[in-house]
Amino acid sequence: MNLFVNDIPIRIWEPSGKPEEGSFNSEIDAQREQITKAKLLHHVYIHHATVKHLNEVLDQVNSKVPMNLLSLDISIDDYGAVEGFLEEKFKIVKAAGGLVKKKDRFLMIYRMKKWDLPKGKKESGEKYRQTAEREVEEECNIEVKVGKKICTTWHTYTMNRNNMVKKTRWYLMDLIDDSRSKPSIEEDIEELRWMTQKEMYHALENSYNSIRFVLKEYYKLTEKADLR
Repeated sequence: MNLFVNDIPIRIWEPSGKPEEGSFNSEIDAQREQITKAKLLHHVYIHHATVKHLNEVLDQVNSKVPMNLLSLDISIDDYGAVEGFLEEKFKIVKAAGGLVKKKDRFLMIYRMKKWDLPKGKKESGEKYRQTAEREVEEECNIEVKVGKKICTTWHTYTMNRNNMVKKTRWYLMDLIDDSRSKPSIEEDIEELRWMTQKEMYHALENSYNSIRFVLKEYYKLTEKADLR
């Protein structure tokens, strides 16, 4: 599970999983030592953790006090309880979005002074793929065809003093028609831009870690396809 708290990436692993060697600079055994904010420095890997440990970590990370934590990997012994725990701790908002491809370029939107990808909330009775198609077409005034699922992200935020977590499924999309494309002002979108890979790389410097993660997962999928 890929969770983003205060835009800090938190990768939640099953007991059998773990991050790649070299991707973390400190390691904590949750059964043997206390997890303190002072130990959450740069890139951290916590293992043998329970949902209780996860709750403590989220409370520490979800703080208004700045942290020097850049990324966190945590393996949970009772992984099956994680989603239920999140549903109790946060109000879950389901959403879907897309990475739209036009030959060798990809569509990015400029919203709230950040480069982003189009997405939106799932309506009652909709399937995620339908949500993704509808939201992209409404926000950008284009026509698309939904393809493979790229990944799922979870990110927390606060609304009306309520703790929320948005669960977003991301899909690769092919452009069908953009002859009437324009940004949806009602959705606070200021600009639409088709970008090359190099242009996207620079745009991601002013974006969110969750969006960087979606692009990273997309390129992993393309690499796997090239190897077949």
